[in-house]
Amino acid sequence: MKRLLSIVCCMLMAASSFGQQALGQRPRVKSPVVNSDGSVTFNFYDPSAQQVSVTGDFDEIRSRTLPMTKQDNGVWTVTTSPLAPELYSYSLTVDGQRFIDPANSYVNRDISTLSNIFIVTKSNDDKGHLYQPNNVAHGTLSRVWYDSPTLGQQRRMTVYLPAAYDGKRSFPVLYLLHGHGGDETAWGDLGRTSQIMDNLIAEGKATPMIVVMPNGNPTCNAAPGWWHEGMYTPDGNAFNQRGAKATMEESFMDIVNYVDAHYKTIRKREGRAVTGLSMGGGHTFGISRLYPDVFDYYGLQSAAARMQAGNAQFDEQMARLFASKPRLYWIAIGKDDFLLQMNNDLRKYLDAHHYTYEYYENDGGHIWRNWRIYLTMFAQKIFKTK
Repeated sequence: MKRLLSIVCCMLMAASSFGQQALGQRPRVKSPVVNSDGSVTFNFYDPSAQQVSVTGDFDEIRSRTLPMTKQDNGVWTVTTSPLAPELYSYSLTVDGQRFIDPANSYVNRDISTLSNIFIVTKSNDDKGHLYQPNNVAHGTLSRVWYDSPTLGQQRRMTVYLPAAYDGKRSFPVLYLLHGHGGDETAWGDLGRTSQIMDNLIAEGKATPMIVVMPNGNPTCNAAPGWWHEGMYTPDGNAFNQRGAKATMEESFMDIVNYVDAHYKTIRKREGRAVTGLSMGGGHTFGISRLYPDVFDYYGLQSAAARMQAGNAQFDEQMARLFASKPRLYWIAIGKDDFLLQMNNDLRKYLDAHHYTYEYYENDGGHIWRNWRIYLTMFAQKIFKTK
């Protein structure tokens, strides 16, 4: 307890006023510092700490832990090797306890884990530039409540409206689905959806579109802390024991109908796309079979695409889907993803039935770094005139 109180006090000191600094009570700490060569320096003040390290996704496959060195002024520091342009997450470990960096106010929540973030960018053509807010026309990101008659709930989703949206012209809609443990905030916060879309649209690389990010958990109305169950600890399985009146796939048209009724949309198949990561990729897989004439573009990202090969209903659904000739059926996954074999099995099924699809495989695993890439790619493929 004394150790924890000491660290908390150090963190409070990190936010102390300039007047205290002027009195020489502590050095001023800035962290992280992105250097001109792309390396990043982390600094943390705690003169009483015995061991401090920083752990971050500095590699494509796994996290790396870098030990920090204590300076004479009580500041612990370490500098990485030059990093590729990207958005990175990290945390500190102080004498065996994990903390966010008190000098960095930029924090993301992934299920129940808080991590600091920073961006490395070197040019206007790299991923870091794409993921940061730039001096371009900005769309609007809103949290929207809607009624789901199928689930018997009022539910929340996030809606991105492009800068050109004026309530007069109709726009196509991309439905963007999160993974297990996520919610309607995941793609906006962790996926950088508004930044990616603003920049792609401004550069003429993507068609201006509405992006709808619903909550894919049918037993939860909204993200933790934003509905009547209050501030429970998110763990990815909240309230699953209750069961639901219907699945996410079965209730999905409630979302489409609400969006079409409340926004200026292209209410035709060619104006709708759906994509999702992991569990959301599985939802996309199911949605494609249930509503083959509603969407023209499908994107399975690291998808939990559980097949029922040999099942007559499944085979009939797949046959109906591809007979409808969707403009795009796209599969993307990292070669180190634990769901790779499941996706390979799906591809074998598609090949055996001569169904047309596109496939993209890259490095890395089941990580947000890949899903941001997949969103960037998919957004540039859809709603293009032939």
